[in-house]
Amino acid sequence: SVSELSVPKILFAGGMAGIFNWAVAIPPDVLKSRFQTAPAGKYPNGFRDVLRELVREEGIRSLYKGFTPVMLRAFPANAACFLGFEVAMKFLNW
Repeated sequence: SVSELSVPKILFAGGMAGIFNWAVAIPPDVLKSRFQTAPAGKYPNGFRDVLRELVREEGIRSLYKGFTPVMLRAFPANAACFLGFEVAMKFLNW
């Protein structure tokens, strides 16, 4: 049962959830950031244009730019979030 999990297990579960989430979410996040910071009208077809240009000019690995700092943040941030949620649930008796 979730209510019987120890604090270290909750922290580990939260941290790993964050890492797996960002491993999947970072390419769309990179595309979103490029799209948002581009001059108006640069990408008339939206994310497809961003993806095409990014891969053509910088290679497929560019979709994972910023991977290391994101991963360094993902574990502790999500571990703390999971712990906060579980503490709140216990406090509220849910």
